[in-house]
Amino acid sequence: MPYESRYYFDWASTALPEYPPPAPSLLFGNPSSLHHEGRLAREALESARCRCASVLNVPPETLYFTSGGTESNCIVLFSHLNRRSGGKIAASAGEHSSITENLRILERLGRQTLSIPIDPSGRVTESILSETLTKYNNVRFMAIMAVNNETGTINDIVNLGKIAANREPPIHFHCDMVQAAGKIPVDIAGSRLDSASFSAHKIGGPRGIGLLYLRKPLEALYLGGGQEKNIRPGTENVTGALDLARCLETRAMPETVIAEHAKAKARCKRLISALKQIDRCRLIPAERDGDDDGFSPYIAQAAFNDIPGEVMTRALDDLGFAVSTGSACSSARPERPVLAAMGIDDKLGLEGIRISQGWSTTDEEIDLLLAAIREVMKFL
Repeated sequence: MPYESRYYFDWASTALPEYPPPAPSLLFGNPSSLHHEGRLAREALESARCRCASVLNVPPETLYFTSGGTESNCIVLFSHLNRRSGGKIAASAGEHSSITENLRILERLGRQTLSIPIDPSGRVTESILSETLTKYNNVRFMAIMAVNNETGTINDIVNLGKIAANREPPIHFHCDMVQAAGKIPVDIAGSRLDSASFSAHKIGGPRGIGLLYLRKPLEALYLGGGQEKNIRPGTENVTGALDLARCLETRAMPETVIAEHAKAKARCKRLISALKQIDRCRLIPAERDGDDDGFSPYIAQAAFNDIPGEVMTRALDDLGFAVSTGSACSSARPERPVLAAMGIDDKLGLEGIRISQGWSTTDEEIDLLLAAIREVMKFL
């Protein structure tokens, strides 16, 4: 079966870029400078901030430009080292490594941390969270992502946020929204979030630019020249900020999200229905259904009995198809801690591959991928 082109199914790692027109050359100035060129850059930066705030429906002063989702997560996590009050730092077992790995560092530095369990679908339920917070009644911070980057599981951030807000004292609720923006409706105010992270390259923008939402300012661990109100020091990436604003306006407006979600759901249903007909294929979680709104239609996880995920990934790559075994940020490590936390045995977990689609994915590409999987399985 000849494959003459490349087919991209790793959108969860990074989206296909949507190239904008070049930024005006007059924006080379440092936005902290007082001269004309600096003022032009500052005006452009603040315009980008207001545009992002308009899409996310939050005040502009609550948004801070960062280098991406990982840095946004780290700024919030490590701000705890400046706090004298005690209390545990909790995060779900399904978090991205930029949360889980840094919890290990905080633990070594003397902060108490704990893992919030997830159910077999990879979700933090209201009952799980309530039981955890009752058992550990001194939790002061919790991180629960909106959409899992490996399985596509969606957490009910609104109801989980109510639980955190109703504790006494209230718990700081941080949400990694990197896989949510532009994919599912995002309601920051309704979710009672205290902080949230976003990344441009997941929605067609450039790498190296992201957002941190802070309902109230915090004291960041490291300082510099005072940029971004001392939350994220360093000369601001003005052109990146403008690109991020453009991507949010293009992909994250509510009407666009709803329309694209319906299309993605139809393609996901096509994919999952066909995968269920393939011998030796197991969806992760097993009960995953194309009609289930508890999962993002943009991400699916499947395993093929007796074929390691890395082998399947490389075989499909040879045929022109880009898939992954999980988070690109953790590709150097074979372990799959999120799947293990779901109760998936190690062997099956290591056989899993992640198939993630985007706005330009077509039904034809889905069918070609399925044909390639069947071909690979003939000789593996």
